[in-house]
Amino acid sequence: MAGVDPGRLTSLLHPWLRSGPGYAAVADGVRGLALDGRLPAGTRLPSERALAVALGVSRTTVSAAYDVLRTEGYLVSAHGAGSRVALPAALHVRPDADPGEPASVLDLTVAALPAPPQVLEAATAAAATDLAALLADHGMHPYGLPALRSAVAAHLTGRGVATDAEQVLVTGGALQGWNLLLRTLTTPGQRVVVEQPTYPAVIDAVRAHHLRPVALPVTADGWDPPSSSTTRGAVLAHVTADGQNPTGLLASAEQRRELLAGLRGVPVVAVDETFADLVPPEDAPPRLAAVARRPGDPAVVTLGSMSKSFWAGLRVGWVRGEPELLARLAQARASLDITSPVLDQLVAVRLLAQADAVLAERRALLDERRDALLAALARGVPDWVVRPSRGGLVLWVLLPTPGATLLAAHALDLGVRLSPGPRFTVDGTGDRWLRVPFTTPVDGVAALVDVLREARARAVSATPTDRTPARWTA
Repeated sequence: MAGVDPGRLTSLLHPWLRSGPGYAAVADGVRGLALDGRLPAGTRLPSERALAVALGVSRTTVSAAYDVLRTEGYLVSAHGAGSRVALPAALHVRPDADPGEPASVLDLTVAALPAPPQVLEAATAAAATDLAALLADHGMHPYGLPALRSAVAAHLTGRGVATDAEQVLVTGGALQGWNLLLRTLTTPGQRVVVEQPTYPAVIDAVRAHHLRPVALPVTADGWDPPSSSTTRGAVLAHVTADGQNPTGLLASAEQRRELLAGLRGVPVVAVDETFADLVPPEDAPPRLAAVARRPGDPAVVTLGSMSKSFWAGLRVGWVRGEPELLARLAQARASLDITSPVLDQLVAVRLLAQADAVLAERRALLDERRDALLAALARGVPDWVVRPSRGGLVLWVLLPTPGATLLAAHALDLGVRLSPGPRFTVDGTGDRWLRVPFTTPVDGVAALVDVLREARARAVSATPTDRTPARWTA
């Protein structure tokens, strides 16, 4: 993996160096950047001498910081190969928490609701009734159970995108669909367009396939028109027009047409509709696959999932595309997990049959929790800029000054795990932004905002901490 130059690393370390670049602050910063995913494992760090010059400190200071990181397992050094970022083996045991972290920590790096009661009802009925008819079969369905493919096709058709069962491939979630597209349609070194900010796993997957993520800026007003420098040479793009994660934006019909027009140089656009069903039908613009009908528009492949609209523990999703593409995706999947669990798919069939009722209840619950959080933030931190989300499960909050990374570190000390803005960007920028899911029950919102206010105060006035935000975000 490539290295990070001294100037770039100095810039990334800035939030940790407010009390001066002592060895402990440098070590805290590198550790935090590694855990936050902005210094991926394997990244080569500058030499001690080069980083010392860039930081304006003695080489002894950097040497001591590197020694601490090597002792903790965050740095591996070899003669002639330099020093590379690593993650201690213990961190691979529970990627959702630091070792020894108390169970009482409120994890808001995961934007998801508890399961509605219909999930248990559907699981019970599927296990007791539907499964028996399939047990004589081998249970391997690389494209998905026919019943679920038909249910997904009917669901999408009802949302304005005419779909046949042959256009549906069942996956282990939208993220698996995205990984299959990357695995099938790209080769290492190629460019892939992703929104900035975007869901971190989208960027992580691009880099895991040794591809180059290219940022498509998303602002408070919407999507910047893609420039030729952005799309030039790109072989794939990922967009989320229906409750963009993390901004909560909902693209208008006109914005969707402009977005597709700007991406005409890209052969395939993957539209992630994970949050689409949480948008009230009366507010929902046409789905992107329905808009992409003009000559020259890129091919649109739809990624869908049950995880946000029904339950994150139900790992069922789908890819909607042309049968020829789905055949290639199924072949690529054969070396991974071949097929999705039958029982999970049967549960999904039953849930989709009652989707209108379940989703109406979910939207009402989210509206209540979002309004409570907005009101509490307005009272508790009135100088923060918070725009109401039009879709999805999160608020994208602008702080008065940079410091979201440090705020998240101090919030963890206070019992709340959050994802700071840089986790959602290609280049590690965005430290004035903080993602706050509105999944907390109404009676816990005031306490949450108290933690946010206290964490911000500590980040502004206190020295950096060795506590760090999570690497994993959903």
